[in-house]
Amino acid sequence: MMAAILPRTVRRAAEAALLLRSTPPRGTGHLARSLSGGSAACSNAGTSSVEFVPWHNGGGILHRAASVDPTAVVEAGAIVHSGAVLGKEVVVGSGAVIGPSVSIGHSTRIGYNVVLSNCSVGEFCTIHNGACIGQDGFGFFVDEDGQVKKKSQMLYARIGNHVEIGANTCIDRGSWRETMIGDHTKIDNLVQVGHNVVIGKCCMICGQVGIAGSATLGDYVTLGGRVAIRDHVSIVSKVRLAANSSVTKDIQKPGDYGGFPAVPINEWRRQTANLRLFSKKDGVKT
Repeated sequence: MMAAILPRTVRRAAEAALLLRSTPPRGTGHLARSLSGGSAACSNAGTSSVEFVPWHNGGGILHRAASVDPTAVVEAGAIVHSGAVLGKEVVVGSGAVIGPSVSIGHSTRIGYNVVLSNCSVGEFCTIHNGACIGQDGFGFFVDEDGQVKKKSQMLYARIGNHVEIGANTCIDRGSWRETMIGDHTKIDNLVQVGHNVVIGKCCMICGQVGIAGSATLGDYVTLGGRVAIRDHVSIVSKVRLAANSSVTKDIQKPGDYGGFPAVPINEWRRQTANLRLFSKKDGVKT
């Protein structure tokens, strides 16, 4: 009986020792603060998992080639990839993914399940849960053979300082120019910002707005809920658009606009009033 137990006990002890030897020590998270901290130590796929180490402040996982300030918090379940840079007092929520070479400025807060890739985020920003920034834009064309081909999406999305981005909002990276969000701009939930879009400073963009690719918005632009902006359209500074409006051509004068297509607000109100009057008269005739 003892002869059967001893080999099994020795085998379990050996397995436990091997497991301990393969687990990185708790202090190795500090190595992730250096851009060159052993990133070339393991080059083949079989040992690539060794490149990621636990971070001491929050329990998240960092690549050894990430540069993370000691005051930054990376919560459990979050992961920071190679070449990423996190500034002082950054907070990355659980489930978030910070892609390769992404930079995040001082005191920015990243919510749960946020995905950042091909982008930079400025200082004192807030990115709420589920937002995605820096993914490919919707760029395709049909070739001579009738096949749908993807256009190259190689540039970045740049988020300014003091920007707030709502939950489940998507901001695409650029193709022929970088996507830009200006300082102090506030974006609500469920907003789509297409590739190459440039948004100025201090803009207010309400929920479910859709901005098609290569549109340009000036400073202090306000978009009501569910506003749609066509691709390659330009809107000057200090324009306000009523909810459910659709911009189909350039807006070159500051002011309030509404309707589909969007026109100056007083004209839209007259159109709406005339339509209601015509509908009532038509109802009387029948």
